[in-house]
Amino acid sequence: MIQRTLTPKIIHELNNNKALLLMGARQVGKSTLLKELFDGDNRVLWLNGDESDVRNAFDEISSTRIKAIVGNKTIVIIDEAQRIKEIGLKLKLITDQLNGVKVIATGSSSFELANKVNESLAGRKREFRMYPISFAEMVNHTDLLTEKRLIPHRLVYGYYPEVVTNQGEERDILKELTDSILYKDILSLDSIGKPDKLQRLLQALAFQIGSQVSYNELATLIGLDSKTIERYIDILEKSYIIFRLNSYARNLRNELKTSRKIYFYDNGIRNAIIGNYSILESRSNEEKGALWENFIISERLKHLSTSGFYGSTWFWRTQQQKEIDFLEEEDGKLKAFEFKWNPRAKAKLPLSFTNAYPDCAFNVITPDNIEDFIY
Repeated sequence: MIQRTLTPKIIHELNNNKALLLMGARQVGKSTLLKELFDGDNRVLWLNGDESDVRNAFDEISSTRIKAIVGNKTIVIIDEAQRIKEIGLKLKLITDQLNGVKVIATGSSSFELANKVNESLAGRKREFRMYPISFAEMVNHTDLLTEKRLIPHRLVYGYYPEVVTNQGEERDILKELTDSILYKDILSLDSIGKPDKLQRLLQALAFQIGSQVSYNELATLIGLDSKTIERYIDILEKSYIIFRLNSYARNLRNELKTSRKIYFYDNGIRNAIIGNYSILESRSNEEKGALWENFIISERLKHLSTSGFYGSTWFWRTQQQKEIDFLEEEDGKLKAFEFKWNPRAKAKLPLSFTNAYPDCAFNVITPDNIEDFIY
């Protein structure tokens, strides 16, 4: 059993009276984690928002009705809770009306996105985000040398739990995962007016990982206006498929101030969207570099999410095409990183950046020293 980093954090939160939200894409292991903690526990009421009778039961729920449903249970777990209308209000009702009952909800897309909740759970919730399995979790499960040897494989197939644990079946599993994520979660939303355009957008983004993304260029390519492109990208981000990295600008007039890059949370999903599972060794140097950059940045975000990081992350570029792959800023301290698939490749900070930010630390991350960055 692969131990998830979030497990002790979830356990720590069980003794307070706040709703616990466990968010993340479908099939990243949310339900598995909770079953490991509570399977066979007769204090628990398990509900699944994918089931129609559960959704119907919550349609016109009242405090009396919810008390009858919960009965003498002291823990209520609602899986795929975003499928229940106005789930935020329902969670608030349980939290406010049922003293001594802990409610835990999992969701594979933002509650606000999927259900247009008008009243928040502000002050009544503790939220965690769950990702596909991380490099660090796999190192703890096996060992560092084994996982470093598997990096070329991970750059192609990613870290979804079912992919990791079913070697030889990666392509079939990724196809099923991608279809589930797209059709069951995202394309079912009322706000997606043109599903075929969304699929084309995903494919375009998959080909642009590591590059600056222009909403206007995407709009022309796909045949949508730039506002719709931005809205679709926001939906994809709230559904934990992609994430945006904005440009850092503080001191220089020629720094790009409104640019962004878009990455996928999982390399396997990215490759499945464009149907390219060719081995890493057969790919161009540019493609290897892009896959490495997507992999290492997504892994860093997993690491930061569980390590108490409260800062911001960026990339940096000037109008003269001087660029730094990744920046972190926390408590006024700035760190810069370059990512190189080839350990022998040289990298240094642009002089203009060094002059503008003389106190910034700098590191080059390659497969040889990956453990210093994400473990």
